[in-house]
Amino acid sequence: MSETPDTPPTEQTAPALPDKPGRGRGALLGGVAAGVVVLVAAGFAIKAVASDDDGSGAAGTKTVTIGTTEASAPYWKPLKDLAAKEGISITVVNFGDYTQANPALAQKQTDLNLFQHLQFLATYDVEAKQDLTPIGSTVVVPLGLYSKKHTALAQIPQGGKVAIPNDPTNQARALLVLQQAGLLKLKGGGNTLSTPKDVDASASKVTVAPVDAAQTVASLPSVDASVVNNNFALDAKLDPSKALFNDDPKRPEAEPYINAFVARAADKDNPTYLKIARLYHDPSVVKQVEAYSKGTAVIVDKPQADLQKILDRLKADAKK
Repeated sequence: MSETPDTPPTEQTAPALPDKPGRGRGALLGGVAAGVVVLVAAGFAIKAVASDDDGSGAAGTKTVTIGTTEASAPYWKPLKDLAAKEGISITVVNFGDYTQANPALAQKQTDLNLFQHLQFLATYDVEAKQDLTPIGSTVVVPLGLYSKKHTALAQIPQGGKVAIPNDPTNQARALLVLQQAGLLKLKGGGNTLSTPKDVDASASKVTVAPVDAAQTVASLPSVDASVVNNNFALDAKLDPSKALFNDDPKRPEAEPYINAFVARAADKDNPTYLKIARLYHDPSVVKQVEAYSKGTAVIVDKPQADLQKILDRLKADAKK
């Protein structure tokens, strides 16, 4: 699903950033498009573009740096092309794991990021005491249950083992997926903050084995099934249509998992940044998003105010 660059991507080393809770991203994405900055080591500070839009591009061009973990995704090319017509030059900065992109944004090393859902953002803001803010919705993608040993849910045996991501936000969602699939029961019905301690073992068919999110695919041969984030599933060329079960991105319960463009709170009304978020919904971009996700992504176009309300609710829950 990656592009072949017309010219070799510029390589810079990653800034030395503090560890934060997040979804581990095991390897850098390959096939990065021209103009993408690939981060490969520690010790280099990215030059941040000032939030007042005094970009350093050609005359009249505003330069915006966006952090992501999917720099090779084909939707970046039409988005960059559309932005260029509006006088905006987008530079995409690829991060090798999810723990780095939010600190880079908070430290003004990037202008925006696009890699996370609202639940992940809420957890980061609360634990890091930050106020990063969603400025535009993108998609909800399903969280799937895959297996190399079984072809149907019913084949998973009593006492079977299921690998799940071990980071807080995706771990809770994985547990809810397994409950929806009828494989386990969570005390009190569970919520977006559930942990394996909330599993009612006596009422559950399976046990869970938390592993780094990047290892959920690698765990498949040794477990009965594994809950795998959509991007890891696509990277591993798992067929989404072969998943034993998925949660439903269209249900209200999926709101915490809406992905979004994220900015610093001071930049939430920046017209250039808001324009980029709107351009994401152009048909040429949406077509590539859907192709990249193999038809699994559900496009979401919620008002910025609604995204903030959802985030505020999730942050309040995280503080309890």
